[in-house]
Amino acid sequence: MRIITNSEKETFKLAKDFSEKLKGGEIIGLIGDLGAGKTIFTKGLAKGLGVKKMVNSPTFVLMKIYDCQNHKTIKKLVHIDAYRLNSEKDIEAIGAAEYFGRADIITVIEWADKIKKVLPKNTKFITLKQNKLNRIIKIN
Repeated sequence: MRIITNSEKETFKLAKDFSEKLKGGEIIGLIGDLGAGKTIFTKGLAKGLGVKKMVNSPTFVLMKIYDCQNHKTIKKLVHIDAYRLNSEKDIEAIGAAEYFGRADIITVIEWADKIKKVLPKNTKFITLKQNKLNRIIKIN
């Protein structure tokens, strides 16, 4: 599926709407250059899942865990930023793998292309590309 959004607000809403389709256990890998909208997409997902805390990119802490308020089965959103990881083994070192596939958790990984080899096969990849006029989002 290929979607075009014309603002951060539209990207946020797209992700918020996308969150309504999530059942729990999904791993979402976000791929895109700096400024492509990965964090905005994550913020929209978080809002749709009822995260009350401010969501920002965990670039320096690598992983943040948020409580979800609005969902029957999804209790946590795990937000990972793989940008600063030196190797795919680092994802295991921060303990992220223990969250993968848990029915009560959604895992979102920014810069997922850096660790693609160690992600579960059922990871849903979303590519975001920003150009001068809009943002092109491909959901695989």
